[in-house]
Amino acid sequence: MHITRRNMLTAGIGSLSIAAAPRAFAAWEPSERYPDPAIKSLDPSFDRYRLFNASIERLASGMRWCEGPVYFGDARCLLWSDIPNNRIMRWDEETGAVSVYRKPSNNANGNTRDRQGRLVTCEHETRRVTRTEYDGSIAVLMDSFEGKRLNSPNDITVKSDDSIWFSDPPFGILSNYQGTAARVELPSNIYRLDPKTRQATVVEGTLSRPNGVIFSPDETKCYIEDSAPSPRYIYAYDVVDNGTKLANRRVLITADPGGTPDGFRVDVDGNLWCGWGMGSADLDGVKVFNPAGKPIGFIALPERCANLCFGGPKRNRLFMTASHSVYSLYVNTQGAWA
Repeated sequence: MHITRRNMLTAGIGSLSIAAAPRAFAAWEPSERYPDPAIKSLDPSFDRYRLFNASIERLASGMRWCEGPVYFGDARCLLWSDIPNNRIMRWDEETGAVSVYRKPSNNANGNTRDRQGRLVTCEHETRRVTRTEYDGSIAVLMDSFEGKRLNSPNDITVKSDDSIWFSDPPFGILSNYQGTAARVELPSNIYRLDPKTRQATVVEGTLSRPNGVIFSPDETKCYIEDSAPSPRYIYAYDVVDNGTKLANRRVLITADPGGTPDGFRVDVDGNLWCGWGMGSADLDGVKVFNPAGKPIGFIALPERCANLCFGGPKRNRLFMTASHSVYSLYVNTQGAWA
C-alpha cells in the first residue's frame, strides 16, 4: 500500500479497539443565540475577529486532561492528548466521530506538525520528543541532553527552517498521574533541535517552569510562558543569529490574579490566542492579546482551557482543549501556525 499522510493518520488506529469518547456534556449547552454571549470583546479592536453567527461548539468530552491539539488538513481530523488516560484522541471533521488514535501514547502532551506534515509529539512517560513517520513508525528525535535524561517535554513548535523548539519542565515526572514520578536531571530548559543533525542547544535556561512556546508570524519574535511565577508571565524574545537564538527577554503579558495562561497560538495579524483559567470559573476559556500584549478578547468556556490550535480547511476554526472536553469556534482570522 502506498503510504500517504492520510494513511499515516488512519494506520495508527488500525490495531486498536476504537472507542468513542463518552459524550458526558454535563450542564453546558451551546448558545442558541447569535451573537454568542460567551464571546466577548475586551477592546473594540477584537470586533473584527468575531463572526456574529458563529458560536462555541463542544466536539468531544469524557477525557481526564486534554492537551496538545493539532489539526491535519489532509486527513480532515484533529488530534489531541488525553494525558492521564495515556492516549492520543482523534476527531473526524467529516463525521464528527471521536476515536482513540494511539494508546498507549507514553502520556503524550504537546503535539505539532513539522513542515513535511508529520506528527511531532512530546512524551512524558518516555521523556522524549518523537516523530510519527508516514508509515506509522515512530522515530525518537531527542530524549537526553549532555548525557542526562530530559524532564518531560511539554509544548512544541516547528520553525520554517525545520528546527524544533520545545519546553521541558518537570510536570510529567512530579507524580504518577501524567507520567511516572522520577528524579529531575536537567534544568527546565527551552531547546532548539535540528532534526537533520540531531544537534540540540539550550535557547532559554533561566525560567522556572517554561511551558507554551510559539513564534510570531514572521518568526522575528518568540513567545514563551512561564508557569511558576505568581502572577504568571508570557515573555517576548527577539529571534537572532539567523533564527537560532533568543535575545532581549521582556514581559509581554502579566496574567491577572488567578489567571493561568498555558499553551497559545498566533493568528496572521500576530495576536496571541491563549489558553486561560483555573483561578476561578469566570476566568476559564481563551484570552486574546494583540501583539503589544493588550487584552482584546475573551472566549468563555465552562472548563479551564489548557491549549488550542487553528484548523479547518481555511485555518479559521479555533480548536480548544479544555480539561475534560474539546471545543471549537469559527473566527474571522486565520492561524499563522496550526
